[in-house]
Amino acid sequence: MTKETTGTVPVQKTDDQWREELTPEEYQVLRKAGTERPYTGEYWDTKTAGVYQCRACGSELFTSSEKFDSHCGWPSFFAPLSEGKVRYLHDRSMGMDRIEVRCANCDSHMGHLFEGEGFDTPTDQRFCINSVSVKLVPSESASADGAK
Repeated sequence: MTKETTGTVPVQKTDDQWREELTPEEYQVLRKAGTERPYTGEYWDTKTAGVYQCRACGSELFTSSEKFDSHCGWPSFFAPLSEGKVRYLHDRSMGMDRIEVRCANCDSHMGHLFEGEGFDTPTDQRFCINSVSVKLVPSESASADGAK
């Protein structure tokens, strides 16, 4: 699952089109593989039930059912919504050896995948995702109990 995936993606736009559609922060993270500071993103501590979509193309990538608190300052998931929703690239930037997670539909940067950290989850994987990369669509059964 953590092998590098290749191939073309269905949604392809020019750099100018992405710049027009995304905010400067979204563009920096989604298209330039940037990151937001920990504990500053909209969803790092959200408990609301729903589906997390790619902020660039709307593809459904993760659900609140797979979200867990990893205490890292970014939203963490132990698995994507289903196989083929994300793609993986080997990332050797910033002096690290990591697995980059991208949207399989539009190739936008989501974050990174870490394995073997000992979390008590079904996969022992942590998809560390930037809040600015996703948009939470609350489920209709989500209550208005004050959760973000």
